Amino acid sequence: MLQTRVDSGLDGVIVADTVMSEVDGEEGRLVVRGHNLQELVSSRGFEGVAALLWEGYAEGGGDEAAVRKGMADARVRAFADVPKLLAATAGLTPVEGLRVGLGMLPDSERLPHQYLVCGALPVFLAALLNARKKLSPIAPDPSLTTAQDLLRMIRGQRAGEVFEKGLDAYLATVADHGFNASTFTARVVASTHAGLISAVLAALCALKGPLHGGAPGPVLDMLDDIGEASRAEAWFDDAFAKGTTLMGFGHRIYKVRDPRADVLKNTVATLPSTAGRLAYAVEVERGAIAALRRHKPGRRLDTNVEYYTALLLEALDVPREAFTALFAVGRAAGWCAHVFEQEKGGRIIRPQSNYVGPRPS
Repeated sequence: MLQTRVDSGLDGVIVADTVMSEVDGEEGRLVVRGHNLQELVSSRGFEGVAALLWEGYAEGGGDEAAVRKGMADARVRAFADVPKLLAATAGLTPVEGLRVGLGMLPDSERLPHQYLVCGALPVFLAALLNARKKLSPIAPDPSLTTAQDLLRMIRGQRAGEVFEKGLDAYLATVADHGFNASTFTARVVASTHAGLISAVLAALCALKGPLHGGAPGPVLDMLDDIGEASRAEAWFDDAFAKGTTLMGFGHRIYKVRDPRADVLKNTVATLPSTAGRLAYAVEVERGAIAALRRHKPGRRLDTNVEYYTALLLEALDVPREAFTALFAVGRAAGWCAHVFEQEKGGRIIRPQSNYVGPRPS
């Protein structure tokens, strides 16, 4: 017999204790292992955030230098699998290609699996993007950080420091965000003791869904359609009249502004004015907020992380079809952390259901 009846989306249901992150939707705050997001991103790179998330749970946890070396060594290891990956992924999207790549990683690999996964994803993504341009894959450089090396492998040469820092800030910003759909998926699989690689692969499959990881690309489609800032408010008024979903605005958890949006907006502002569409996007954002206030006066809808993610990744010359796959490169650090936590103290996750079908006579 069911003891508790909950919303079908598990809204408001606490399913576990965690030390990883707290998403405060009412105050618009994200805390990652005791640090406010803004402070964390400004003081640590992606490898530093991963080290913090893994502290007390895995090899290298708490040691940024060790994590950086572990990821670098894993990138070199992963490059050996690139020919096999490319042979198996012709015609697939980048995120579908990553799904194949993770599926090829063996559980028997002696390299710590958190490094194996977090090293393979950027190498596989760069190789997949180069293959789409009919270019040969570029070998990783273990002397670089994940962000530096990923941009180099995508572009064919080192990017400017401001662009490398921009990608590093993005990866750090998206590394963890509570019990979202993909993270919860990872924990469900981890609770069966299937292993980290299987859990991360399952999380990637959840992220592939357009309701979870697919919003940044359509933000750029929206900006393209609006065309110029002076048309923004009229465009949004028309969108509301047609019932069109606004990309980059509103969030299921945050009732005020998404704190990740401010971090990424500040990151985009550090880039050269010729690298993106920041001034235009700021005007469009104002038009959208004004329209939201008019059409949804009882709701506190605001800009979310996808809006400035789209602008940042566009400025970094990342193709739109790779946005979700790149998100996975950053979020994998958090997935691994939740797998460690689940394996250490959690039981197998096995909720009840309420049968509403016919019964035998």
